[in-house]
Amino acid sequence: MAPKPDRFFNRELSWLAFNRRVLEEAQDASLPLLERLKFLAITGSNLDEFFMIRVGGLQQLRAQGWNGTDASGLNVQEQLAEIGQAVRAMMADQYACLLNDLEPKLAEQGIRRVDRRGLTPEQDAYLESVFEHEIFPIITPMAVDLEEPFPLLSGLGLNLCVRLKAVRGAEMPRFAVIPLPKGIARFVTVPTVAGFHYLPIEDLVTAFLDRVFPGEPILESVPFRLTRNADLSVAEDAAGDLLAQMKEVLTERKRSPCLRLEVGGKPSDVLLGFLRSALDVSEEESFSVPGPLDLAAFFRLAWMTGFDQLKVEDWPPQPSPALPPQESVFEVLSRRNVLLVHPYDSFDPVLRLIEEAVNDPNVLAIKQILYRTSENSPVVAALARAADRGKHVTVVVELKARFDEARNIGWATALEHAGVQIIYGLKGLKTHAKILIVVRREPDGIRRYVHFGTGNYNEKTARLYSDISFLTAEEDYGADASSFFNTITGYSQPVRYRKLEAAPIGLRARLLDLVQNEIERRKQGQPARILAKLNSLGDPDLIQKLYEASKAGVEIALNVRGICCLRPGVPGLSENITVFSILDRFLEHSRLFYFHNGGDELVFISSADWMPRNLDRRVELLVPVEDPDSRARLVAILETSLQDNVKARRLLPDGAYERLAPPAKKKAVRSQEVFYRRACEAAQAAKNVGGPVFEPHLPAGAQT
Repeated sequence: MAPKPDRFFNRELSWLAFNRRVLEEAQDASLPLLERLKFLAITGSNLDEFFMIRVGGLQQLRAQGWNGTDASGLNVQEQLAEIGQAVRAMMADQYACLLNDLEPKLAEQGIRRVDRRGLTPEQDAYLESVFEHEIFPIITPMAVDLEEPFPLLSGLGLNLCVRLKAVRGAEMPRFAVIPLPKGIARFVTVPTVAGFHYLPIEDLVTAFLDRVFPGEPILESVPFRLTRNADLSVAEDAAGDLLAQMKEVLTERKRSPCLRLEVGGKPSDVLLGFLRSALDVSEEESFSVPGPLDLAAFFRLAWMTGFDQLKVEDWPPQPSPALPPQESVFEVLSRRNVLLVHPYDSFDPVLRLIEEAVNDPNVLAIKQILYRTSENSPVVAALARAADRGKHVTVVVELKARFDEARNIGWATALEHAGVQIIYGLKGLKTHAKILIVVRREPDGIRRYVHFGTGNYNEKTARLYSDISFLTAEEDYGADASSFFNTITGYSQPVRYRKLEAAPIGLRARLLDLVQNEIERRKQGQPARILAKLNSLGDPDLIQKLYEASKAGVEIALNVRGICCLRPGVPGLSENITVFSILDRFLEHSRLFYFHNGGDELVFISSADWMPRNLDRRVELLVPVEDPDSRARLVAILETSLQDNVKARRLLPDGAYERLAPPAKKKAVRSQEVFYRRACEAAQAAKNVGGPVFEPHLPAGAQT
C-alpha cells in the first residue's frame, strides 16, 4: 500500500503517545501517591521494551539500507529522529514528576530516598556493614580501556563507570566498570524510627568505592545502563531443533548491539566520551538521566506493604454467581455457557476447571495453549499432574513469546519430562490464541468443555488485566476447538469452522466481511453500527475499510488502549469514527467486537488485535458469543466504556488526545468502577439468595 500521510498516524509515535497517557496518570494529583509511583514505573518499563523491540527493529532496517516508508510516509531515519525527540521530552517529564513532585510528597509521608551525607552515625555504620558483608564480596570491578574488548554487560543491568587518576608518566586516564549484579536489591533499606528510608544500590557502592580501589585516587564515578537490541528472531526456515535455536537467540540477545546508553549523575566529557566510544553509541543514542536509573525499579516501592493510605482502595476479584464453588464446573457448563469478566470476576473458575479435569477419572484428555504463564504457574503444575495420572495431555507452548522465551523453554522441558505431549506451535507463526479443551467421558458419550480467553493463563496478571473468559460445552464450539487444535498439532489443513474463525487464514477476511455487511446495510437505509475494544489498531486494510464504512454513514466507536494508526474525525474520510482510550488501575486488555447486523447483533471476543502481525503472522481466534445473557453483558461493557468521562481520552484528528471530563450537572462515569460495582452487586445478590451454608465438622477419615 502506498503511504498516505493524511490517513495514518505513525505506529511508533502512536505508541509513545500511549506511554505519555500512562505518564499523565503518574502526574495526576488526584491519585494516591504510591498509585502514581506505580504508573511512573510502568512508563519506565514500557520505554525499556519500546527501545529493545521497536527502536531495535528500526535500527536493523537502517543498517540493512532499507529506504522505504511506513503508511504515514516516514522513512526509518525520520522515524528515529522523531522518536528521539519525543523520548527526550518524555524522560524530562518523567524525572520532573519523580524529583519535583512525587519524591517530596512521599518524603512528607515518611518514604524518603536518602543521601549518605544526611545519615546519622548509626545509619552510616549500618550501611557500611551492609556493603562490607553483602555487597563487596559479590561485585567485581573490571579495568577497561579502548585498546581491549569492552566487558560484555547485560542489557538493562546497572553499572558504575569509575575514572581513576592516571599513573605517573601516563597521559591516558584509567577506567573501571563495576556491574551491579541483578541479585542485589535495587534499593537498600535504611533503618529509621518511622517511615521507610532507602538508598539506591549505586549510591551505596559509590559511597564506599575507596574499599574497592584502595589507595587509588578516584576522580569520578557515574552509574550507567545500556539497552541492547532484543528484536532478534529464529530463522525458522533453517533445519534444526526449535528449542535449541531459541536458546541461541537468548544468547545472541545478551551480546546484541547497544542502542541506548543512559548515564546518571554529571559525567565529565572525558568519561562520557569513553563510554560512547567503548559501546559504539552515538550522541543521539545517549541519554543523560537526572535521577535514579531504571524507573521500573520503583515498582518495588509502589507495591510495598504498609502505607495503605497512599494506595488505591483494594478491589478484590468477586466470585462469579454463575459458578458457585460447591458445584462442579462440568455440571454448570453442561447446562449453560458462562462468561467471566476479569479481574472483576475471579479467575478461580478457570483454574477450577483445570483442577477438576486433573482429578476427574472420567476426563480422558486435556489440550491447552500456553503463551505466557506466571513464574510458579498452578496451571503448569496441574497439567503435569494430569499426565502423571495417565490422562492424555497436549500443550502448545509458544517458545517465541517475547521476553518469556526462557520461562517457556523451562516449562516445555519440565512438562515433557512429566509425560506431556509438547508442541512448539507452527513454523513461521506465533501461536497467540487462548484456548483450553477438556475431553470427558459421559453416559451419553464424549463431551468437550472449552475455555476461550482474551488473556493468558496467568493467575497473577488476571488480577491486573481486564480480560474475558468464555466457557462452554456446546457441541459446535467443541468440534471447532478440536479442529483448530488439530491444525496446530498435526499436518492437517485448515478447515471451515462452524462458529470460530482463525488467523492467519480466515480472520482478516471475516472482519472485512463484517464491516462490509454494515456498509451494505447502511446503503440500504438500515441502521449500521460498529463497536470495538482493542489494544492496538494498525492494520492498513482494516483501517481503509473502516474509512469506507464511515463514508457510507456507519457509526463507528472504537476503544483502543494503545497504538492507533487510524485518524478519526476527518471530514470526508472518518467523520463518523470516534476513538477513545481508557487508562485506569487495570490494564485494558480484552478484545471485543460488535456489529449491529440489522438488529441481529453479532458479538465476538478475540485474542487478536487489528494489527498486521496478529492477522498475518500469528495463530489467533475470533469467537462468537451468541447466548443472550453473555452477549448482553459484552455489549454493556462496550457501551459503558464509551460513556467513560473520568479515565477516557478522545483521539483528535491531529493525533493529540483530549482527556474527557463529566459534563456540567451530569454523572461522572468511570467504567472500571462501574464494572467492579456490578460484579460486587451480583456476588452479593447470589449470596443473599443462597442463604447461609452450614458445614459440620467431621471426624478425620469420615465421609459424607
